[in-house]
Amino acid sequence: MRAIDIIRKKRDGEAISKEETAFLINGHLKGDVPDYQMASFLMAVYHNGMADEETIALTEAMLASGRKIDMSGIQGVKIDKHSTGGVGDKTSLILAPLMAAMGLKMPMVAGRGLGHTGGTIDKLASIPGLRTSISVDDVRENLKTVGFSIMGQNSEIAPSDKRLYALRDATATVESIPLIAASIMSKKLAEGLDGLLLDVKTGSGAFMKDPEDAKKLARLMVKIGNSMGVKTVALITGMDTPLGRAVGNALEVKECVTALKGRCAPDLMELTMVLAAWMAHISDSISEETEPQKMNETLLKRYKDEIWDYIEHGDAFKKFIEFIDAQHGNPDAAFDPSLLPRAEHIMPILSPWSGFIKRLDAYAAGQASVILGAGRNRMEDEIDLAAGIVIGKKPGDPVAAGEPVATLYTNDASSLGKAEKLFLSGIEISDREPAKARLVHEVITHV
Repeated sequence: MRAIDIIRKKRDGEAISKEETAFLINGHLKGDVPDYQMASFLMAVYHNGMADEETIALTEAMLASGRKIDMSGIQGVKIDKHSTGGVGDKTSLILAPLMAAMGLKMPMVAGRGLGHTGGTIDKLASIPGLRTSISVDDVRENLKTVGFSIMGQNSEIAPSDKRLYALRDATATVESIPLIAASIMSKKLAEGLDGLLLDVKTGSGAFMKDPEDAKKLARLMVKIGNSMGVKTVALITGMDTPLGRAVGNALEVKECVTALKGRCAPDLMELTMVLAAWMAHISDSISEETEPQKMNETLLKRYKDEIWDYIEHGDAFKKFIEFIDAQHGNPDAAFDPSLLPRAEHIMPILSPWSGFIKRLDAYAAGQASVILGAGRNRMEDEIDLAAGIVIGKKPGDPVAAGEPVATLYTNDASSLGKAEKLFLSGIEISDREPAKARLVHEVITHV
């Protein structure tokens, strides 16, 4: 078997076998298949795509390149949530302690942010002392004692994915749906899960801006997960407007703390509750050995009412404190926001007009946060953990000329003017109150 023959087949639009896929992935990891050949293969996939069975084989090979977390001996349903990324998307930091309070086990392999979309690992880096560079054994221990753990990807988890992503980034092949699906699912399936909920974003601030592309990706990942024995459901959710009010790492952690105490922006709380309800529903289907079905409003409300008790009684917040302590962070930071990184320069953005906020573009807000220092354009870039934006007015809110619509935070005063201009370019104000946008566009339970 030769790499060049496999590349030629994919170049010509032919399907490659499971054995050929494994040969390429293993060979690349060992150095037998050089980067230039793997880059050619990735470009061939980008142009010609992959059949679902090929993508499943690619996911399996990437998964097998590393270690799968051994969940034997850990009681309870093991479940996780993955978001394809957005602006102000911080639901993981609320959902994980909430699921743990409910008795579920949530191992999470998370990533750093790139471009205008934030990353869970960067948010956690703003908590003094907290470590996400932990081992698989640490994850198992945290699951036993706390109920959830969050780690960054390391050499133990799907190492081929890390090498392939670097090549995809350098060769403009990141946007390939089969490659995205295999990358996400190889890491998630390494967690030893029973169930998985996918939050696939669509809209201006999402990686998948086209709803049809988001649907294709969601359906493919649901098929991969279910074919490999993990009950998988996908929600396609909107990302035209930042989620919640905070955009930026320490600012988002502060918002998560208030959310765990039952106080946050309505859109953030609503989406978190819907995601939590679906995770509980998947968990119940695993326990009952049935397939998760689409929920009606009555069932959804029942789940949400039950879940709210864990927030209202403080159980989820207590789990968050336990998590910080278990991963060597300072739990006092959850009680005293002044212990989180703070920006030296703070500036309000004033509305030029009066009316109703019709549009607050997520992409413009995300790019403005990058200018302030909250995001990175390259993986090696340093970020300002204190930088970001707090949004004062959301779509549908009335605003008067001269009234603040947002506040900028940064340690680089020279970035304020450019960030303000970019943020305002994404604001549209109308004389009439706009219709409320849907948070959840579609649910995919099976393919």
